[in-house]
Amino acid sequence: MNYLQQSLAFKLRKVWRYVQMYGPSRTYIKVRAQQHMSRSGKVLHPAGQPTPEQSVGLIGCGNYAFCNIAYYLARACGHVIGGCMDHFLSRAASLSRYYRVPLYTDNAEELLANPAIRLVYIASNHASHAEYALAALRRGKDVYIEKPHVVSADQLERLVAAMAETPGKVFLGFNRPGSRFGMLIRSHLENESGPGMYNWFVAGHDIPPDHWYFKPEEGGRVLGNLCHWTDFILRLMPVEGCYPIRISPTPAGNSDSDIVVTYTFADGTIAIITFSAKGHAFEGIRERFSAHKGNCLVFMDDFRWLTIDIGPQKKRYFNWYRDQGHARNILGAFKSVRNALPYDRAAQISYVWNTGWLFLKTKEALESRREITIDSYPALKTEILAG
Repeated sequence: MNYLQQSLAFKLRKVWRYVQMYGPSRTYIKVRAQQHMSRSGKVLHPAGQPTPEQSVGLIGCGNYAFCNIAYYLARACGHVIGGCMDHFLSRAASLSRYYRVPLYTDNAEELLANPAIRLVYIASNHASHAEYALAALRRGKDVYIEKPHVVSADQLERLVAAMAETPGKVFLGFNRPGSRFGMLIRSHLENESGPGMYNWFVAGHDIPPDHWYFKPEEGGRVLGNLCHWTDFILRLMPVEGCYPIRISPTPAGNSDSDIVVTYTFADGTIAIITFSAKGHAFEGIRERFSAHKGNCLVFMDDFRWLTIDIGPQKKRYFNWYRDQGHARNILGAFKSVRNALPYDRAAQISYVWNTGWLFLKTKEALESRREITIDSYPALKTEILAG
């Protein structure tokens, strides 16, 4: 929905609701992002060159990049973005002007060739994520890849091979497990024994059928949206009880927007993800998570309210504003590179493969309307990449 075309009453209600959910500063930047996305023409300012301290490059200058990646980096770290790129040059110029980014371009090669850029955040169209990441890794850069990091098995294989062959670090844009509530949920469930029962209900944005998400090469809403929750479920599972995973799909007609998927894990854990997109969700994505494992019951709403019952104990947590973990995830990559923090390459290769394979096979199960069983990162690939 184009909010700039709505009535004044709608805009005021939307802004007020967002202030309640996100706070004044986040709401302000979301409003500015709407204006940013409407930029057109070539009203440009002169481009410059990054300083040695401006070591971050940004590929893709859309809404997410403007009101999440650039916002959190600028707020916490200052003007560390040295260059930005978008196929719409006016969009790159708009982000450049607002965040004081010296270099802007519509040519990714120009950005990647710049020696000042050490860490590249990739937030372009989904099919291009892995390709830009591969190009950056081959140039010795570190990369942060927004979800999904791949849209095909071929991209996944090439990405993990590049991770083994190049020195660069790879970070993924799955933010929910690292949020305050995500970490609380994981820590409490890890303390319980036996299988769990997990349930996500997600009400997503309604998007028109001609939206670029639905282009065959982009992967649809399973890769564009559902991957957030497949990743969260996977990261709740202990390695020893995870595989094999049976994926049981329940698609609604030919819709890519109304989906139920059941995952049955080796230890008997069952997880269900329900994704629904019907009409306009005024508050954006709504999500509710519930879980039961051992003596622990979990209920979470929209990353604002969390209740954890453990036997007679009841713990209640509240976030003043909705916190899905974006800041922690985005800033974590930057701090890891800037401070040269340890990086477990073997563990990250396995994670990048496993979470990607899960959402790729979920898409295949839904499209084929049949159950699929998958295993973990293949031992043969591990031997090949290690050698």
